Amino acid sequence: MENNESLVPLKMLLFCFHASNTIILSFLPLYLRYKGLEGTEIGYVLAIGPLATIFAQPFWGYLSDKYKTVKKILIICIFGLLIGSTIFFQMNTLPTILMMGAVFYFFTTPIGALGDSLAQRRADELQVSFGNIRTWGSIGFAVSSLTIGTLLTDRVEFMIYPYLFFGFLALIVAFRLKDVKVESDPVRIKDVGKLVRNKPFIIFLFLILFLTIGHRTSDSYIGLYIEQLGGNEFLVGLSWFIGVASEAIIFFFAGYWFRKLHPLIFVIIAGGLYTIRWFLYAYATDPVHVIALQFLHGLTFGVFYLAAFDYVTRLIPKLLQSTGHLVFFSVFFGVSGIIGSLTGGAIIDTLGGGTLYFIMGCLALIGTILMTVYHVLPFGKKEVERAV
Repeated sequence: MENNESLVPLKMLLFCFHASNTIILSFLPLYLRYKGLEGTEIGYVLAIGPLATIFAQPFWGYLSDKYKTVKKILIICIFGLLIGSTIFFQMNTLPTILMMGAVFYFFTTPIGALGDSLAQRRADELQVSFGNIRTWGSIGFAVSSLTIGTLLTDRVEFMIYPYLFFGFLALIVAFRLKDVKVESDPVRIKDVGKLVRNKPFIIFLFLILFLTIGHRTSDSYIGLYIEQLGGNEFLVGLSWFIGVASEAIIFFFAGYWFRKLHPLIFVIIAGGLYTIRWFLYAYATDPVHVIALQFLHGLTFGVFYLAAFDYVTRLIPKLLQSTGHLVFFSVFFGVSGIIGSLTGGAIIDTLGGGTLYFIMGCLALIGTILMTVYHVLPFGKKEVERAV
C-alpha cells in the first residue's frame, strides 16, 4: 500500500500535465487560425515547439542527471510553463508569437519527458508496470480533450484559462513527488559522448523518424483536417478523446501483453498499423470517418511509445537515463515535429489534408520496412545490451 501511495503524486502530475497538453495539441492550431494566421504561418509557430525541444530536452535532462534530481527540474519547468504561457497567449503578431512561443516551449516540452523518465525509474524500483503509471497521463489527456472540447466550441479564444488551471494543479502535486535515488558519481559532459558513440541508439533514432514524422504531423493538423471536412471544436475534442482513451487502455493493460515479445517486434507492428491508419485517413470524406478511426491511435502510438521507450532504456547506461530519454524525446517530438509542422502546413494549404495523410502513410511504410531490417540484422545491438 505504501508503494502505491508513493506513486499517487506522480500519477496526478502525469494526469494534470497531459490534461493541459491536450489543450495545446488539440486547439492551438484552431486558436492561431482565430488569431488570423494562415496554414503556413501556423506551421511556423507549431515548428517552434519541436525546435525548442531539440535544445531543451537534452539541456534539462543533463541537469537532471548531473544534480541527480528529476523533481526539482520538473518544478522549475512547471513555473516556466505558467509564466511563459501567460505571456505567450497575449501575443498577437507572428514575430511576437514565435519569440514567446520559443520561451514557452523551452520550459514546457521537457515536462512530459521528465515525468515519463521518473515513472520508468519508479516502476523499476517498485517492480510495477510503467504502463500502469503512464496510463494516468493518457486519462488526463482523454478527460481534458472531451470536456475542454465542449467548453471551447466556438470559444477557442478562451483556451488559456483551462490550460493555466491544469498547470497550477501540476505545480501543486509536483512538490509531493518522491525523487529517484541514483548511486553513482555526477554525470559529466564527456559522459554524454557515450550516447553519440552508441551506434544502435543512433541508428534506431534515425529509423523511428519515418514513423514519428507522421505521428507529429497528425498531432499538429488533425484539427485542421477535421475542420476541412466540415467539423468543429467539439468534434476535434471528441476525436482526441477517442484516440487517447484507446491509448490509456493500451497503457493500462501493458503489464499483460508488453513483455511477451522483444520491444522491436512491437515497434514493427505499430509501424504497420500506422501505415494502415494514415492511408485510411487519407481517403476520409467526412469528419465522422476520422473520428471513428481514432481508436487506432492507441494501437499505434500506445504500442510504439511503450516499446520504443523500453528499447531505448535498454540501450543507454543508468548514469545517463534522463539524458538518453530526453534525447529520444528530442527526436520523437523535436526533429519529427519540425519536419511535420513546416511541411505539413504547406501541404495541407496547397494540396489538402487527404494528400498530407497519404504521404504520411508512405513514410510509415518505408519506416516499417527499415525497422524490420534493423531488427533482423545485429548492428551490434546484443553487445550494447549486454554491456548495459
